[in-house]
Amino acid sequence: MTFQEQLLSGIPATLPPPQAPPSGVSRAPRRKDILSPDEKQLALRNALRYFPPAWHAELAPEFAAELREYGRIYMYRFRPAYPMFARPLEEYPGQSLAARAIMLMIQNNLDPAVAQHPAELITYGGNGAVFQNWAQYLLTMQYLATMTDEQTLHLYSGHPLGLFPSAPESPRVVVTNGMMIPNYSQPDDYEKFNALGVTQYGQMTAGSYMYIGPQGIVHGTTITVMNAFRMVLPAGESPAGKIFLTAGLGGMSGAQPKAGNIAGCITICAEVNPAAARKRHEQGWVDVLVEDMDALVALTQDAMQGQKTMSIAYLGNVVEVWERFADLGITVHLGSDQTSLHNPWSGGYYPAGVSFDEANRLLREEPTVFQDLVRQTLRRHAAAVNRHTARGTYFFDYGNAFLLEASRAGADVMAEDGINFRYASYVQDILGPLCFDYGFGPFRWVCTSGKAEDLALTDSLALETLHRILRSAPPEIEQQLQDNITWIREAASHRLVVGSQARILYADAEGRTAIALAFNQAIAAGRLGPVVLGRDHHDVSGTDSPYRETSNIYDGSKFTADMAIHNVIGDAFRGASWVSIHNGGGVGWGEVINGGFGLLLDGSPEAERRLKSMLFYDVNNGIARRAWARNPEANFAIRREMDRTPGLRVTLPNLVDDALLE
Repeated sequence: MTFQEQLLSGIPATLPPPQAPPSGVSRAPRRKDILSPDEKQLALRNALRYFPPAWHAELAPEFAAELREYGRIYMYRFRPAYPMFARPLEEYPGQSLAARAIMLMIQNNLDPAVAQHPAELITYGGNGAVFQNWAQYLLTMQYLATMTDEQTLHLYSGHPLGLFPSAPESPRVVVTNGMMIPNYSQPDDYEKFNALGVTQYGQMTAGSYMYIGPQGIVHGTTITVMNAFRMVLPAGESPAGKIFLTAGLGGMSGAQPKAGNIAGCITICAEVNPAAARKRHEQGWVDVLVEDMDALVALTQDAMQGQKTMSIAYLGNVVEVWERFADLGITVHLGSDQTSLHNPWSGGYYPAGVSFDEANRLLREEPTVFQDLVRQTLRRHAAAVNRHTARGTYFFDYGNAFLLEASRAGADVMAEDGINFRYASYVQDILGPLCFDYGFGPFRWVCTSGKAEDLALTDSLALETLHRILRSAPPEIEQQLQDNITWIREAASHRLVVGSQARILYADAEGRTAIALAFNQAIAAGRLGPVVLGRDHHDVSGTDSPYRETSNIYDGSKFTADMAIHNVIGDAFRGASWVSIHNGGGVGWGEVINGGFGLLLDGSPEAERRLKSMLFYDVNNGIARRAWARNPEANFAIRREMDRTPGLRVTLPNLVDDALLE
């Protein structure tokens, strides 16, 4: 069958032969064996309901073996034979252009060059899934290939519930991931209900089909590192020859060395998984791969002495780097961590002192021992960081739950008040006040033609647009605009594309709308193919996360999730092509609610109407919430927006004299 015929067929008419899991790609670790015997039967019953009863006798023992071996039922037998990558839009069958674009985005999320564990349908973060199993993938692609613009596909944690009649202006797809009754949102609840096949962890852009590879976080990491150096260095001093020490190269964390190169420093990024480290090195995302500590020390000292800009991947545990550098008195200017500590017991963070393979064995066979070693390592990790910060290192939590899990392990990471952490998150100090409160966040787009020349044209149009906006911008946002002008001007030279022809750019509502209008006009003129707009959920309005995106909100509301819920509902009826809302992402299951959207531009007047309405709300909802929390930058931004937008009226706070409250 052709590629198109396979998509249209969904679950095949005849039972395909068994398939062994693929070799040569990174595989998901074995998950916790948490189900009772009765629950394991229920998991099998749930998996088999996707298939005709005549197949059950053959599939039941095979799925039982998968559950036993991997802790999940992935249905490897049903992995499609065709290569997995984002094809040009015209190669997808279908009656709905938006649905065809969604198929493209799904396949990009599962491309082995993009995805962390593609055979297990996991895009990044160790457990950020697009689907729970391959039957869900096949059915979803079939629905998308056959639906019309008067239907909406509803997906429950990867499961395609079905097509329902709707209106052309409605979203074509509505996605939820991991939405639980609050009292059932603990880590073991995730393990149990995911193993049963009834929910999944969609991370942020994995389960919403908006992941674009590590580029998706390169820009935000670059902004963070640049502004962190601006905070710690004298004005005008270069970061060249100064160290940024961190960990993680597996998924989105793979952006760190590239971001450090753009910022102009020495980036040392430790990674315990050899496959992940070598993959990033082969892709050109890190300059040098080092496996020996003495070689790392020598290379680092040479780079410091030569005032070099370079990125080094160290194949080993970052704790040992922190400790060795402290012993040798090597100055670390910036420190952070991007291991997947939202998922500490299932391969998101590895203990020091044992090999990667031995750690995986312990995870599978002696999980209690594994967990104890992780806690010990977290205590060592924090202690080593504390030695450096006592000498002047600026350490920030990158929103991966490092400080949260370190505190739970008994590490010395709490402030004197015993409530807050001794180190700020990067949102508290940097991205919150400098970007999110002003409405700047990770806007992104994908050129559905797959042509590099289309991406180059979008870069040029975005650059022209930002230059025009900068000419009349207030001083408060000039630096943000200039940083993004520099970014987009140089983006192509940084070889950021992995998978689809995509780009990310931090912009506010004015910038996003103006750039999207320029794209839509170019599409209408035949200069550009259709473009998918989106963003990271890690944005102004999309995520309620008290230890990351909303950590710089201090009115007590950072533990509420109204903003993210309103955002996905508001985007849905203002023109999004698809919307999603997730429990979990970045900092962990039960710790965050986050949502996103996709919007297809096809050059039509209808696309122009949709982008103007939806992009405006998608950003200003969050600014209004941040202004109500008394954030001065957000107050400035929302007042400026009300002055130029007659239909916008926002409730503003009255400030209280603190002396009255004492």
